[in-house]
Amino acid sequence: MLIATDPTTGAVVREVPPAGPERVEEVLAAAEAARSSWWERGYAGRAVVLRAVAARLHERTEELAALMTQEMGKPVTEGRAEVAKAAWCFEHYAEHGEAYLAPETIASDATRSYVQHLPLGTVLGVLPWNAPLWLWSRFAAPALMAGNTCVMKHDPHVPGCAAAIGDLVADVLAEHEAPAGVFADLPLETGDVAAVIRDPRVDAVSFTGSARGGAAVAAVAAGEIKPTVLELGGSDPCLVLADADLDAAADTIALSRTINAGQSCIAAKRVLVEDAVHDELVERLRTRLGGLTVGDPADDRTQVGPLARDDLRRALHRQVTETVDAGARLLLGGELPDGPGWFYPVTLLTEVTGDMTACREETFGPVLVVQRAADAADAVALANRTPYGLAASVWTAPERGEALAARIVAGQVAVNGIVKTDPRLPSGGVRRSGYGRELGPHGIREFVNVQQVWVGPRQD
Repeated sequence: MLIATDPTTGAVVREVPPAGPERVEEVLAAAEAARSSWWERGYAGRAVVLRAVAARLHERTEELAALMTQEMGKPVTEGRAEVAKAAWCFEHYAEHGEAYLAPETIASDATRSYVQHLPLGTVLGVLPWNAPLWLWSRFAAPALMAGNTCVMKHDPHVPGCAAAIGDLVADVLAEHEAPAGVFADLPLETGDVAAVIRDPRVDAVSFTGSARGGAAVAAVAAGEIKPTVLELGGSDPCLVLADADLDAAADTIALSRTINAGQSCIAAKRVLVEDAVHDELVERLRTRLGGLTVGDPADDRTQVGPLARDDLRRALHRQVTETVDAGARLLLGGELPDGPGWFYPVTLLTEVTGDMTACREETFGPVLVVQRAADAADAVALANRTPYGLAASVWTAPERGEALAARIVAGQVAVNGIVKTDPRLPSGGVRRSGYGRELGPHGIREFVNVQQVWVGPRQD
């Protein structure tokens, strides 16, 4: 049974039976049957459908935001923004997908030779709970625009969000006389995913989630020789050097660490501060973090809601406790609150070293870790002292920040700004943060056949 529990109250709000073998067969057969007609619509025809999905998202903003608040505790103001961002992703690929996949002429000994980008077939998206609408859109919009059909296996803790996505797209497909198999929600227990990956009608897999889950998905897909994109966790460093704008840095770091109650792979998690400005920045962070409103995510005034599950809260508290026991200073938070729900206070830890738990493990919650760095070189060394490599940020003079970016092992680096995902720019990681890219021109090219065409006669 797929069970949704309201993290604000701890009450079960929804129970959905998982798909059985008959439903799995129905979905995969429909996806395979829809391939040809979906591809034959061409870019212009598919763009019409994607724009209609975006329009429907805008129309249903309040409903979808409320579902996220109920099932995973996202503050409703953030939920509305997430729906808008998902719509933007569909609009972006409707507008730019064809250009991203335009044929490329390459000179050779042929009369004419070029590369064209053809759909692979059916892409399975295995998605997490922490951004139910956005993570669906960045998997589905480029894959659909490229001409693939899509099957979505969403997280079992957000079945209401998954069903709403499936219903929304189904309505749009029907209105535009597109086959229902172009996109489907397939509610599965986690243990049933491997069999779907192995099914010959699934041609590729997009996975967002933990490194452990990504390794399992990649192993199954590799056994079937199927391409995958893995967007996994991160322990993202934020380097603040002595010449940084400390007020701007503190504002952005506090926001980055507490969006979605800190449950974000690309949040700033380890703040590496040059010793000369360490105390000044810490005081600014303490002021900003201490002033945030933690509470009911359905209230527009709330800035930080609960964590999505109790096991996540307990794991986070263990990380904080072990780090403090190892010698870190606790300046804010760090205590489990009384009362219903899975709230965790905004927490600030300083004098943290790289061997402490909060640096060795990814923290998934509103816990900010500050480390001292002797200088820029030391900050870069500390930044790279992690098995992850998802994202990073640097606060310093712009030219210096750009030079340092090349020395940081991460899939994306923001200089004097917040790390975020954007439909226009590729996103993804290295090391245990995964491989492949989503979004931008690179993302839509992940799930296509890059086909070389050689046209004779041969030229000398």
